[in-house]
Amino acid sequence: MTTASTTGVGLDVNDKSKDGLYKKVFWRIMPFLMLCYVIAYLDRVNVGFAKLQMSQDLGFSETVFGLGAGLFFIGYFLFEVPSNILMHKVGARIWIARIMITWGILSAAFMFVQNATQFYILRFLLGLAEAGFYPGIILYLTYWFPSHRRAKVIAVFMSGIPVAGILGNPLSGWIMDAFHQNGGLEGWQWMFLIEAIPAVLIGVATVLYLDNDVKSAKWLNDEEKASLQADIDGDAKGKESKHGFGAIVKDARVWLMCLIYFSFVMGQYGLTLWMPTLVKATGVKGNLEIGLLSAIPFGCAIIAMNLIGRSADRMRERRWHLVIPALMGGVGFVGAALFADNTAVSIASLSLAAAGVLTCAPLFWSLPTAFLSGAAAAVGIAAINSVGNLAGFVSPYLIGYLKDLTHNNATGMYMLAVMLVVGSIATLATKPGMVNK
Repeated sequence: MTTASTTGVGLDVNDKSKDGLYKKVFWRIMPFLMLCYVIAYLDRVNVGFAKLQMSQDLGFSETVFGLGAGLFFIGYFLFEVPSNILMHKVGARIWIARIMITWGILSAAFMFVQNATQFYILRFLLGLAEAGFYPGIILYLTYWFPSHRRAKVIAVFMSGIPVAGILGNPLSGWIMDAFHQNGGLEGWQWMFLIEAIPAVLIGVATVLYLDNDVKSAKWLNDEEKASLQADIDGDAKGKESKHGFGAIVKDARVWLMCLIYFSFVMGQYGLTLWMPTLVKATGVKGNLEIGLLSAIPFGCAIIAMNLIGRSADRMRERRWHLVIPALMGGVGFVGAALFADNTAVSIASLSLAAAGVLTCAPLFWSLPTAFLSGAAAAVGIAAINSVGNLAGFVSPYLIGYLKDLTHNNATGMYMLAVMLVVGSIATLATKPGMVNK
């Protein structure tokens, strides 16, 4: 018979008594991690803004740009699992710092690109450098928060994506206009240089600020450490902990997660890498104006991500909290395709698309971390993120190819909508008991 202490009510009471402790942990690590992600995402997707000048200056076709933008994710794919395994062994503090400093240097190097080959090589190397950051942070959060508290936390962390859009798009547009041909450099060259500097500085700060786990946190007393560690250890019970790569590959649940994530990432990078181009296509002139209008959908995404993330944690339900935003994103992409020549309707449609697709990613990670823990989580999270992020290669390349083929953006938007429907169906194929925690 189940005792009162193990009922859902008992757990809720116990959880509420620890809210203050988890708020302490949250405010210690989450603002810093979110800042890191804002910088990471800005350096990853600012190439989409650079395209407004870079493609014309260097003679890049839409297909060339799409291929180069996507090659980032081939490097990402190859080094992601090894990177997460190394982080699990050497510790998050040193490894995350290494990632940030390396990608900052490579991002600045884009200012020297003169041809497609150099563009391809640097995008590939940037993917290698940054490969372990995102899955490393997802793994890192499992060291501090049990699974039923994680959707809200990951949603806050991933708010870095829309924040990067809100701040980064106008900033990129301003830099490109204000610094154009200063010192003999084009605006896009200045943009790559200036936006790379924070990554190196924050990378150095990571060594000084971040703790590897609960046990190494000097800002927690022994009682607080014991309470947090008991939650983490209890959360890991009953989850898969075998960490061999073969065991992960044979797990059908992992492959289902790969399909779901691949579908959602198709929408995410289709939106973030092509947003400036889509806004410009509505008739907007001026890089700063494009940046300001591009910020609106990201503002809507922040609201949706955090409201839906809180709802998912409160209700302890994951599947429908994923399916509904995915379908919202699909409707938004269709609207953007149908009203491509109307700026107001296009921005409204892109806002719906952004609210949907950017909400999917943080909620998605509550699924695999509900049945993976420890070293298995290190390998499993990286494997899922590696395969899923191949969509980051496929999405921009296909959109660029389809635009060259059809001379419009509509076909690419319809393709993204279909992929979000596929992800929704795959999400409903998961077993409720496996993910509703």
